Order: sequence, then structure tokens, then C-alpha cells
Amino acid sequence: MEKELENKPIGDVDVAENISIGLESKVVLFNDDWHTFDEVISQLIKAVNCSYEQARSHAFEVHVKGKSIVFNGSMKDCLRVTSILEEIALTTQIIT
Repeated sequence: MEKELENKPIGDVDVAENISIGLESKVVLFNDDWHTFDEVISQLIKAVNCSYEQARSHAFEVHVKGKSIVFNGSMKDCLRVTSILEEIALTTQIIT
């Protein structure tokens, strides 16, 4: 005699949607061995519209720690920033 299996949920699955409701995203810049400090600083100034001192501080943090959060903003703005940084093949990541 076959026993009928009940359809019981194994567990609640919580599905989160990435909805743009003003949540900030972040651009992370990673260290590499082929760009100079001056190249990184110039590209950061261009991408983030920051001062030379701020760009130099980010470049130094990338060099020492291996990465730095160089921008916070909307996903649209983060995509713009990463596209500018990646013009010279800098490695970036957007996190939410």
C-alpha cells in the first residue's frame, strides 16, 4: 500500500528583491601591481570629483590595506564611477 506524502514546507524561504529605495551602494577599489600612485590619484579625481588629498588618501589605503571604499551613492552613480575607474583597467566592485 502506497503512503501519500504530505506537502509540508521544509522551511520558510525569504526572498529579497534588490529594490531601489534610496539605499546607498559603495564602490570598492582594489590594489594592483601595475598602476602608479599618480595614475590612481588622477583617475579617482576624475571619477569621484574629490580633492587631490582625498584621492591620495584613498590610493594609500588601497596600497596598504589592499582595498578602499572610494565612493558611496546610488547604484546609478556607482556604475558611473566604476566605469571611469575601469577606463584604465583599475579593479573595482560595487557592494550594497
